[in-house]
Amino acid sequence: MHEPLIVGKVIVILLGLFIAYQAYGGYRNHDSPAMLFLSIGFVLISVASGIEGILFELFSVDIFLAGAIQTIIAALGMLTVLYSLYGNHGTSVAK
Repeated sequence: MHEPLIVGKVIVILLGLFIAYQAYGGYRNHDSPAMLFLSIGFVLISVASGIEGILFELFSVDIFLAGAIQTIIAALGMLTVLYSLYGNHGTSVAK
């Protein structure tokens, strides 16, 4: 069946969620909005990595639509990570 693919997807999802958890810890410890956005971005990317198969296998969504949904979620995650790096988060550094 698809066991190696499923195992690989689960590993990717777990790694992404672990990174998101660590970034969220950085947000809580340092009150850093950038880390919050980084955490959200990794959650979205992690969800995107497995959503196509779930939609296709469990909900009988057309594979092209499932792929489009996955791509949109991944793109939103990447944009959120990009915002965490370059966005204006309302914090200023005292000189």
